[in-house]
Amino acid sequence: MWAWLHRLGSPKRFYGWSGALARWSGWLSLLLGAAGLYYSLFDSPPDYQQGESVRVMYVHVPAAWLSMFIYMSIAAASLVSLVWRIKVADMVAAASAPIGAWFTFLALATGSLWGKPMWGTWWIWDARLTSELILLFLYLGYIGLLAAIEERDTAARAAAVLALVGVVNIPIIHYSVEWWSTLHQGATVTKFDKPSIDLDMLRPLLLMALSATLFYVTVVMRLARCELLERERDSQWVRALVDERQGGESAR
Repeated sequence: MWAWLHRLGSPKRFYGWSGALARWSGWLSLLLGAAGLYYSLFDSPPDYQQGESVRVMYVHVPAAWLSMFIYMSIAAASLVSLVWRIKVADMVAAASAPIGAWFTFLALATGSLWGKPMWGTWWIWDARLTSELILLFLYLGYIGLLAAIEERDTAARAAAVLALVGVVNIPIIHYSVEWWSTLHQGATVTKFDKPSIDLDMLRPLLLMALSATLFYVTVVMRLARCELLERERDSQWVRALVDERQGGESAR
């Protein structure tokens, strides 16, 4: 398994399969996002209590899910980097951080917009809101640490340690509604018996969540590929790639 992981993470192989993955995930994200937007804006019913304001959910919930999912991806990539010294993992983690920070900010912003008509306030130091804000600070700290240390390997190791330490905040966000008295409702989609949400609302919510996830995959793969070419610009395989593309352009 470890030999397969090293082969998959070798710079040349990663550059090859990540490009194909980014193309497919990009198109799927666009198609699913278009379908999700249509269903969420025109086909899903208003909530019997929240009315039309419930439509913020179709952006807020996927953004909140992605904020945690991306951080866990950074932590997993950081662990791979620290244990197996696969440098592509560093690039994936570094490329993921700004995307995760934007999704976290989007979750907080849309949550504030949703909270004003529902709770009567833009912000309250609710356990979930506070832990989500801490997650944003963890993202910013990770990005700042990478930028503050000039030596790339040292910066990557320091940021990886920070990412792994910060993982403790993820279960706090997830279980905050069960551990403390908060304004947020409990789980509705991830129940083990069945979701307590209408199917007409669940369908666009899942479409938007899947579209957002594929969008993340598309962007992080493209950013990591750009970083990989920058770092490997003097390697033989990159030079061969450049020569091949220049030869193809000359043939035209």
